Amino acid sequence: MAKQTLASLNFLFFSLTLQIITLSAIPNFAFASLEEANALLKWKASLQIPNDSLLSWHPLPMNSSASVPCTSWFGVVCNADGGIQKLNLTSSGLNGTLHRFFSFTLLHSLTHFDLSINNFFGPIPPEIRLLSKLVHLDFSANKFSGVIPPEIGMLASLETLYLMENNLSGSIPQEIGQLTSLYELALYNNSLQGELPPTLGNLTKLAYLNFGSNKLSGQIPSSLGDLTSLNVLYLYQNQLSGPIPLELGNLKSLTNLAVSENHFNGSIPSSLANLSNLEYLYLGVNKLRGPIPIELGNLKSLTDLDLSQNQLTGCIPSALANLSNLQYLHLNDNKLSGPIPIELGNLKSLTNLEMSTNQLSDSIPSSLGNLTSLNVLYLHHNQLFGPIPIELGNLDSLTNLSLSYNQLSGSIPSSLANLSNLQFLYLCVNKLSGLVPIELGNLKSLIDLEMSENQLSGSIPSSLGNLNRLKWLYLKNNNFSGLIPSELANLKSLIDLSVSHNQLSGSIPSSLGDLTSINHLYLHHNQLSGPIPIKLVILKSLTDLWMSNNQLSGSIPHEFGNSTQLQRLDLSSNNLVGEIPKEFGKMKSMLDLNLSDNQLTGSIPLELGFYKLLEVLDLSRNRLIGSIPKSIGQWTHIHYLNLSNNMIGEKIPSEIGKLRQLTEVDLSHNFLTGEMPSEIQSLQNLDKLYLSHNRLYGSIPISFSNLPRGIHINLSYNELLGPVPRYAIFVNVSIEMLQGNPGLCGNVTGLKLCASHIVKKKNDPAHRRLILLIVLPLIGVVLLGLLMCGLKAYRQEKKKSPHKALDEESGHYFSIKHFDGRVVYDDILKVT
Repeated sequence: MAKQTLASLNFLFFSLTLQIITLSAIPNFAFASLEEANALLKWKASLQIPNDSLLSWHPLPMNSSASVPCTSWFGVVCNADGGIQKLNLTSSGLNGTLHRFFSFTLLHSLTHFDLSINNFFGPIPPEIRLLSKLVHLDFSANKFSGVIPPEIGMLASLETLYLMENNLSGSIPQEIGQLTSLYELALYNNSLQGELPPTLGNLTKLAYLNFGSNKLSGQIPSSLGDLTSLNVLYLYQNQLSGPIPLELGNLKSLTNLAVSENHFNGSIPSSLANLSNLEYLYLGVNKLRGPIPIELGNLKSLTDLDLSQNQLTGCIPSALANLSNLQYLHLNDNKLSGPIPIELGNLKSLTNLEMSTNQLSDSIPSSLGNLTSLNVLYLHHNQLFGPIPIELGNLDSLTNLSLSYNQLSGSIPSSLANLSNLQFLYLCVNKLSGLVPIELGNLKSLIDLEMSENQLSGSIPSSLGNLNRLKWLYLKNNNFSGLIPSELANLKSLIDLSVSHNQLSGSIPSSLGDLTSINHLYLHHNQLSGPIPIKLVILKSLTDLWMSNNQLSGSIPHEFGNSTQLQRLDLSSNNLVGEIPKEFGKMKSMLDLNLSDNQLTGSIPLELGFYKLLEVLDLSRNRLIGSIPKSIGQWTHIHYLNLSNNMIGEKIPSEIGKLRQLTEVDLSHNFLTGEMPSEIQSLQNLDKLYLSHNRLYGSIPISFSNLPRGIHINLSYNELLGPVPRYAIFVNVSIEMLQGNPGLCGNVTGLKLCASHIVKKKNDPAHRRLILLIVLPLIGVVLLGLLMCGLKAYRQEKKKSPHKALDEESGHYFSIKHFDGRVVYDDILKVT
């Protein structure tokens, strides 16, 4: 698109130059009417004009000749009848409008009207229709707004219409289709909406049509296929959709076709192969699918072919090798598969070849080494395998080579050292092995060298210190061993250096402190030992310094206080001792500080409270003592706080409630005491809260009911007591998160029930019904047993004495006369 925009600008510049030369010519005799001149003066009075402007129109004296405007006024040309014919005020720094003071009625003789490259604003008045003799109308590069007036379609003689680079909105009026004399139509860089009018097909003389960079929608009308005189068709950067019409294949005169950055779908019509004069074809950034038509190989005049960022599938047709004039071939960001055609090596004029982000497989053909004019070769993000061809070393014009994110194997060929113009070399994320060639130190033009995530081994060549233009050097995630070369300190332009995740050993060279331009230094996950070089930590350009997971020893230099630009510092997982320097408080740009997993002692410096931009703080797994400073309330941007596994005591400060952005807090495995602060309820973004293995006591605060549901919470092994509240955060909590608190109770599996809960359970109606269901049948059984025993005793007594005597003298046991309820009750108790 950059090239097509440049072509448009060149075309515009040529047109403007031609107009200025034409309009500057003053005829031998010309007479402008005083009425027209006074109309221009009235309009001029409404304009804001810079002091150095050439627009020196002065009021005419009463006795002056009417020819004065024609002979001395800047930008004014008159016809033989004395009427103002041409008005050219381009690039005059004018600020004003047309709709109030410009007299379209009086200036009806205008054939050329040029206000381009000024600051005119407001609408284009519908009175423009009164300039019926207009041939050339150029209002480009202003601030005109509103709609294009439909009345513009009444300018039947118009050949050139330039309204580009304004703030015009609304739709393109159908009436433009009435301008059958139109040769050039440019409306690009506006905010035009709606569909393309089918009436555009009436403009059969049109050679240049540019509607790019608007908000046009809908489909391309098939009537555009009638514009057989068209040389340039630019519809790029819109919201057009649907298929690309087959009828565009009728535009035999077309040299430039750009419909990129839209929403076109369907397949690429093979009818485009009929455009034998086509030089530029831009179809990128759409939703085109299906294969690349083999017929495109017939476009012998083609120099630029851009099919990138679509959904094209299938193989790259070898017929593209017939495009002998091709300079730019962009097929990147599609779903193309299969091998790279060997025949592409015949495109000797090719300067840019981009086939990245596809599904291309097989090996890189050595024939690509024949493309000696190539500047850019991008093959990254594919499935290419095998070795890097030695022949790529023949591409001595190459500036950009990207082979990263493939499955390339073998060693890096030393022939790449022949690419003396190479500026960017990307080989990362492959399976390359072996040593880095010493010869790469000859690539004196190299700016960016990336070989991360391979299986490269051996030492880092000291010859890389010769690359004095290098700004980025990435060697991480390999098997490099040995020392960090001190020669790297010669790379004075270096911005980023990453040698992390290797097996580098020895001390960190203090000479790295000479890299005065460096912003990011990544040395983590190695076997580096010794102290942190003081010369390194005073680099004022450093923003990121990562040295974690090494064997660094000694104390943390207090000179870190001079690194005022430092934003991210990671010294975790080393053998550092001593206290955290108070001078750390001077690093007020700090965003991420990680000192975890060392042997640091002392308390947390109050000065860390100056970190008002802090987002991440991890001091865990050390031997810190003292309390959590109240100055933490200044960390209003922090979202991760980890102070776990230390010996920090006293209460959790209530200021923790000010850290509204916190998502994770870990204060576990310390000696914290007191009650949990109710201010924790303010942490509405919280996802994890770990307070286990401390000496916290008291009940769980009522305020915890305001914490978001579903957070991970661990309060185990403290001295908490009372019931576990039935808050949302405890709905699915497990015993592991609460155990080790003997005083806690509640309806959680593994915890004892609270006393109040047991009483409540007894008073529960369901509980009472259950008791009645069990007790009542038991009472019935007992009473029935007592009755049976009493009857049995009665029968036995009757056998011993006559019935009558027992009744009258001794009394029947159940006799009404002798019945004594208490005696019977006692007897029954004895029996039972």
